[in-house]
Amino acid sequence: MTFRLGTRGSPLALLQAEMVKAALIAKNGWAEGDVDVVILSTRGDRDRVAPLTEMGGKAVWTKELDRALLDSETDASVHSMKDVESDPYRPEGLGIAAMLPRADVRDRLIGAASFNELREGAVIGTASPRRAAQVRRLRPDLVTTLLRGNVATRLEAVKAGKVDATMLAAAGLERLGVDEGTPVGTDVMLPAPAQGAIGIDARRDDMRAQEALAAIDHRATSDAVRLERAFTAALGGDCHSPVAALATLSGDDVTFRAALYAEDGGAAVTREITLDRFDTDGAAALAHDMLGAAPESIKGLFR
Repeated sequence: MTFRLGTRGSPLALLQAEMVKAALIAKNGWAEGDVDVVILSTRGDRDRVAPLTEMGGKAVWTKELDRALLDSETDASVHSMKDVESDPYRPEGLGIAAMLPRADVRDRLIGAASFNELREGAVIGTASPRRAAQVRRLRPDLVTTLLRGNVATRLEAVKAGKVDATMLAAAGLERLGVDEGTPVGTDVMLPAPAQGAIGIDARRDDMRAQEALAAIDHRATSDAVRLERAFTAALGGDCHSPVAALATLSGDDVTFRAALYAEDGGAAVTREITLDRFDTDGAAALAHDMLGAAPESIKGLFR
């Protein structure tokens, strides 16, 4: 029986689906024809203009893939994990069954070698509240404006002078073979929770899918991303909320760094702690501690 992988139709999404397909074939001893990639159109792909905050948040990337999976039209869905809602907001019966090895977690700055080299009042295009808040915190003189679309669209916006600069995930650019931009250190811009990770969703009661996907799961990536997602779930935030988090494993110990921002970047709460790699309760407790210490300009984003 063919194993059907649901995916969005963007160039990056298709490439990631092919990565999952290749891993499934290699680890399960399957033939090329044993895995089909099923392209599904999502609202986020169809509407590249409206802010995600006005379209229902991250569900614009996942809703159609979830429907197909729940209706057994597919056997698994491939996602960029940073685009997947926190577990409490996911459909009942589904769950991330595996993740591929995480790629570069950093952002890349397109249009300048560094933020310091941007002219005063430069316009930065981004659809990410996190990136917008971090930019404003680094350089209050910079102006952020909404810029959506696939990688090619956003690169072209800089090249055409519509914006002075933009930021893109290094992982996506590397997967596409695009050598553009300057990596921004995580000490300058902490990434989005789960950035750089590819996750595969499946029905929890589908043992065939669960077993096939277990064979390709990268344990270190899964453990790190689950800590980051436990942190965001405890916050109760959505795509309106500027949140950054990164779990870095060293054996069973994890260095967990997190930051919450006001939308204008004027206020921030940052923390760095050490956790056990399985301590999702500790990640959640950190979220509650940070919210408790946050000013109203940040707390109000998580209600």
